[in-house]
Amino acid sequence: MDAWFDAYDNPQKDLVRAVRMVILDADPRVSEAIKWSAPTFMFRGNIASFFPKSRAHVALMFHTGASLADPDGLLEGDGATSRVARFLDEDDLARKAPALQGLIRTWIADHEPPTNGAQQT
Repeated sequence: MDAWFDAYDNPQKDLVRAVRMVILDADPRVSEAIKWSAPTFMFRGNIASFFPKSRAHVALMFHTGASLADPDGLLEGDGATSRVARFLDEDDLARKAPALQGLIRTWIADHEPPTNGAQQT
C-alpha cells in the first residue's frame, strides 16, 4: 500500500489517506489490497475501491452498494449494482465518517458466516 501512495500523484492524496483510515478503523477484519490499480477494501469479498483519477474529490465505489442498506444516504447512483460515496474535503469526511463506518460494518454483518450451529443453505 505504501508503494501505491508513494507513486500516487493527486491533489486529493491526503484526503484519500484519511478516508482509508476511517474505513480501516471501522473493523479490524477489513483488509486492503491494490486491485484495478487502486486501493480496495475487503472482507469476504470486495467492499469498495477508490477511483484514483478523481481530482476534485475522493470517490469511493462500493462494488455492490445497490444492495447495501444505507440509512444515512451516503451512497450516490442508481445503477443496478454499484454506488459511490464522495468526500469533498476533511470537513465533509468528518461529517460523513459515521455513515461510512456504518456501511462498512453493515457489509461485514451481511457477510459474516453463521454462528453457533446455524447451517448455511
